[in-house]
Amino acid sequence: MSAEKVIRLKVKRKDQMDSESYWEEFAIPYRPNMNVISALMEIQRNPVNAEGTKVRSVAWEYNCLEEVCGACSMRINGKVRQACSTLVEKLEQPIQLEPMETFPVEKDLVVDRQRMFDALQKIKGWIPIDGTYAMGSGPLISSREQQEAYKFSTCMTCGCCLDACPNVNSGSPFIGPQALAQTKYFNMHPTGKLTKNERLEVVIGDEGISNCGNSQNCVEVCPKDIPLTTALAELNHEANRYALWSWLKK
Repeated sequence: MSAEKVIRLKVKRKDQMDSESYWEEFAIPYRPNMNVISALMEIQRNPVNAEGTKVRSVAWEYNCLEEVCGACSMRINGKVRQACSTLVEKLEQPIQLEPMETFPVEKDLVVDRQRMFDALQKIKGWIPIDGTYAMGSGPLISSREQQEAYKFSTCMTCGCCLDACPNVNSGSPFIGPQALAQTKYFNMHPTGKLTKNERLEVVIGDEGISNCGNSQNCVEVCPKDIPLTTALAELNHEANRYALWSWLKK
């Protein structure tokens, strides 16, 4: 194969959670309009490294292939992004693929994002209703509120914002920008407001907004362009008011 028709990939690999990471390089045939997932699928079909040695296929996660599920988040040439929407022809080679560093690495490019789901539980990321009987139409929401809420509803729990945030790490209790933005989202809902104070208790706690350093990395990498920093600023203002009100009430 000529050099023009070969894609070179350097993959940071890990055989299991407690093993050391190592780099392995692959050379795969180029096809027009290939994305990173297509390149990984080529390795899956023929797991032979650049030296011609047959190796274990690379492990990674994917589902929708349409930038909807958020499963294929990884670091591509140092930047966290979605592999399904990243075209190889726009990347400098060799293309370096690494797992997100904020989360425990399970195998190769597969990480455990459980901390994100734990955070959603802490902020009660749901609308509480009594589902034992039909409750009729829900409360009316203005079109302006619908448009604002829709931006936050597109969150895929992909983990990009947490991986880019310097304040989210194994030594910090910070729940991160994703959970805080979802706090704003659920507090906007007329029914969600019924448990608004419970969410704000988390926001003003040790895991909450005080840990945000306003680096704005999160909004830079969000694949859905969710206005995370705007949400954090508004939530910070609301949290301060709630904290003052709680102190005066004592």
